[in-house]
Amino acid sequence: MPENINIDDMPEVIAGYLNERNFGSIRELFESMEPADIAQLLGEIDDSRLPILFRILPKELAAETFVEMDSDEQELLINAFNDRELKDVIDELFVDDAVDLIEEMPANVVKRILRHTDPETRSAINEILRYPKDSAGSIMTTEYVSLRPDMTVSDAFDRIRRTGVDKETIYTCYVIAGNRKLLGLVSVRELLLSDYNTIVSDIMETNIISVETTEDREDVANKFDKYDFISLPVVDKENRLVGIVTFDDAIDVLREEHSEDIQKMSAVSPSDENYFKTPVWKHAKNRIVWLLLLMLSATVTGTIINNYQAAFTAAPILVGFIPMLMGTGGNCGSQSSTMIIRGLALGEIRPKDIAKVLFTEVRVALISGVTLALVNCVRIFIMYKGDDPLFLSVTTGLSLVGIVVLAQCLGALLPVLAKLCRLDPALMAQPLITTIMDAFSCFIFFNIALLIMSRGFV
Repeated sequence: MPENINIDDMPEVIAGYLNERNFGSIRELFESMEPADIAQLLGEIDDSRLPILFRILPKELAAETFVEMDSDEQELLINAFNDRELKDVIDELFVDDAVDLIEEMPANVVKRILRHTDPETRSAINEILRYPKDSAGSIMTTEYVSLRPDMTVSDAFDRIRRTGVDKETIYTCYVIAGNRKLLGLVSVRELLLSDYNTIVSDIMETNIISVETTEDREDVANKFDKYDFISLPVVDKENRLVGIVTFDDAIDVLREEHSEDIQKMSAVSPSDENYFKTPVWKHAKNRIVWLLLLMLSATVTGTIINNYQAAFTAAPILVGFIPMLMGTGGNCGSQSSTMIIRGLALGEIRPKDIAKVLFTEVRVALISGVTLALVNCVRIFIMYKGDDPLFLSVTTGLSLVGIVVLAQCLGALLPVLAKLCRLDPALMAQPLITTIMDAFSCFIFFNIALLIMSRGFV
């Protein structure tokens, strides 16, 4: 991007060039930008001008930009393309990008896209579409460089030069037998540092980490984070190479999964649609189901409070401590669940570690609860001198310790139980934990208050 043009001013600059019909300057401007930045810029341009601007892009840059665009903009362009333009774009797409495009488009657009793909590409697309949506097979590409074990380094370079232009990556080459069985892999770096007459089987790496086509795509993406891979081979149950997953697809998966987790942790039904392009009714639908469930479950808290009218009558001042105790319980549970959900996502915590997790959380809770109780005791003696501060301090102090311990244990236990039940641990996050702890906080507080009063303290 030209240094003298601010990114916020780009839409106005482009619009000015269009009004002047200065297409050469627009093309020059686009050629200095990254495809993702161009896609973002085109998203801010009026839809009626989008096809004109896209046609200005050089052929290869146009395809790379097309992949980065939102599905609505892609559909608009496809409908604006003539058959030759559509074929030019499709021919430049990698197979996995073409699959992503097809999955986002309505049926009539899909038919038109497939009509302009060659038989080999169409076959590869159909093969990937057969795999479950969240599997490794669904995010892999069949465009990889394959070598034979009996090739020399010189032969390998000849093959890379001949076929590499159409492959998604050439940095890692896969050595396969005649039946496509995966034997090893070799990097271009290793080839460059070897003698041209060296046999590939002598320098290939045979200790290979691979994934099966049906493996969960989030687990596949986490392997990239763990091992710092550029690409990862995907094999079938007979260890035959069927494709590879590249790091850019792994990043997309991690971004989507993290976005989904954040939405679930906020009690919102997951959606991958753009915020501003999602209709208001759909925003409401994604939120209202959880809001209804949480609202109805909160009636338990109201029932508990109604059952302890005697405590209110004997010591009305207790009512003023309810918000503080409920808030503390919800906050502690949310902190604990957030840490456990993160640990489960990163593989730091496994379901079998539940005893160790609870032991840790109980100790943390005791330290936190006692500290909060002591600080609250000082506050009560300062603020409630004429209202039996000893009774209030003991009641709220014991309640705080009990609430914090229970909240952190529940916050740790529920995500692990969700994982064991093959549910997303992110479901057991702040809104649910807070609602549960509201009820338990009132129950603990009033029972402790009644117990102390029954012993003659009040």
